[in-house]
Amino acid sequence: MIKETVKASKLNSFVSIGACRAVAERRRVIRAQTWLAGFLILLSFPNAFAESDFSAFWQKFKSAVIAGDKATIAEMTKFPLPMPYEVKAVKNKEEFLRRYNEIFKGEANAAQCFVSAKPRKESAGRYEIYCPFKDTPDDRENAPIRFIFESSKSGWKFTGLDNVNE
Repeated sequence: MIKETVKASKLNSFVSIGACRAVAERRRVIRAQTWLAGFLILLSFPNAFAESDFSAFWQKFKSAVIAGDKATIAEMTKFPLPMPYEVKAVKNKEEFLRRYNEIFKGEANAAQCFVSAKPRKESAGRYEIYCPFKDTPDDRENAPIRFIFESSKSGWKFTGLDNVNE
């Protein structure tokens, strides 16, 4: 009888050790699942906030263009900056500062246009602003000058200028 009691006692201790291990394993699995779910939720936030991030970028960019703040605009620009058909790309910040008037006062008056321009979402990582020619600033039906903005690892950037008629 004593041998049976000792055997039962040893068996119960092994069972309780096994049960503890099973509980610990379940907790580890639940923790991993919770972490994974949280991670997946966080991954979805950049897309959820992309529009509001662009909105803040756009307000700052628009204000800088209206104020003629070339240095701020240059910091918000990705180089090289593609230009319209047959116009040489802007290679760097120094060239950008030299060619500022060509970019923002060339075919369109960006400062005037940006006051009321509405960004058009082309994709999760791209917005465009269309402006009319500076000679016909009120002709919103014919607004072929496109300012392109894209999301990058370092945030939103001005990434191109185009005349969609060319």
